[in-house]
Amino acid sequence: MSLQLEDIQKLGQLARLRIEPEKVPDLVAKLSGILSFVDQLKAADTEAVAPMAHPLDRTQRLRPDTVTESDRHELYQENSASVERGLYLVPKVIE
Repeated sequence: MSLQLEDIQKLGQLARLRIEPEKVPDLVAKLSGILSFVDQLKAADTEAVAPMAHPLDRTQRLRPDTVTESDRHELYQENSASVERGLYLVPKVIE
């Protein structure tokens, strides 16, 4: 797939990017190259390839689901300017 000048301008508008006119030809070439690479990847036969979550054939080591730290929220809330019922109170910033 090859991009045109109008495509780059439309992409810039949609992305809210200011693209300087002298950089447009370079962007056309680079983005067209990326799209042609994606087309090459699409052409690869992947019918016999099973989907996988990880390239290595290993299981993930899991740690035990145990509490390792004590509840110290009261200690941390002592430093706060305003706390009510265990919650930090902050000034309203949105009306």
